[in-house]
Amino acid sequence: MPSDPAHQDLLEALDEPVLILSGRKLRSANAAARRLLGRNIVGRDIRLVIRHPQVLELLLAGKNADLAAVGIGGAERPWTIQMRPVDGDSACLVRFVDRSESIAAERMRVDFVANASHELRTPLATISGYAETLAEPDVPPELRQKFAATISGEAARMQHIIEDLMSLSRIEASRFITPDERCELATVARQGVDQIEPLAERKSCDVQLEVDVSAKTSVAGDHVQLLQAVDNLLSNAIRYGGTKVLLSVGVEFGRPYLRVKDNGPGIPAVHLPRITERFYRVDEGRSRGGGGTGLGLAIVKHIVERHRGTLDIRSRPGEGTTVTISLPPA
Repeated sequence: MPSDPAHQDLLEALDEPVLILSGRKLRSANAAARRLLGRNIVGRDIRLVIRHPQVLELLLAGKNADLAAVGIGGAERPWTIQMRPVDGDSACLVRFVDRSESIAAERMRVDFVANASHELRTPLATISGYAETLAEPDVPPELRQKFAATISGEAARMQHIIEDLMSLSRIEASRFITPDERCELATVARQGVDQIEPLAERKSCDVQLEVDVSAKTSVAGDHVQLLQAVDNLLSNAIRYGGTKVLLSVGVEFGRPYLRVKDNGPGIPAVHLPRITERFYRVDEGRSRGGGGTGLGLAIVKHIVERHRGTLDIRSRPGEGTTVTISLPPA
């Protein structure tokens, strides 16, 4: 029976959840399995550890088999459960293969094609039209320069859309992997303000930073992604929010937060439930004219979800917009 220290060391060396069953009794579980199913599962009846009907049927059968299942460790988390008899069929090894990344990657590929084809159609049509005109031999020099500038701008817009789509795909593919790097939100905020300064100067927008130095604002997070979230929020506020933007950092209800507040025109309530959807725009023309791709808040939402945080957006026409990211403390 694989219950001695040597066998346990082998299980612990595996990154994915692995169990050893003897009949209905759970004999061994590695650290990944204990994180997934509970700290005190070893020695218990497997029926008290896993309540998923199809998975239980597989485990109690004790035969060599595989099963695709959803709902263990998360309502939508997909797994392949692999059951293999060992030790002369007196026990079974159960391996949980997380399919989240592969399924998310496939979904992202499908979504990427659909979204890219939709969003790239307009700039491609513009580039094609101006290129055909430039091919004519009698186009005046001043128009050639104007058309070339338009083509360059539309090409840059296409590049930004593709970069944001790829960034969103990478974030979604890792959404079930909780970040464990220790991050200080005040540091992220300061870097975000420094990073956005050129855009703020071009838009004549006053960006201020307010940090509660007495608050403990450390979180377990992905520094690069959190900085990207701050950059997206500040960019939106500067482009569409008015002349003043305040980024504040503190602790509220025991949770560290990042908050971006602007004095812009605000957002009608009818748009708020959908504002984090991909390519959803409150004002189509204004968003495209401001240089946005329509993906900024979608990226922020998925970063916050990966960090097990909450995203709160409050706005009223004429009163500006306030966006708050609240995260679990480290």
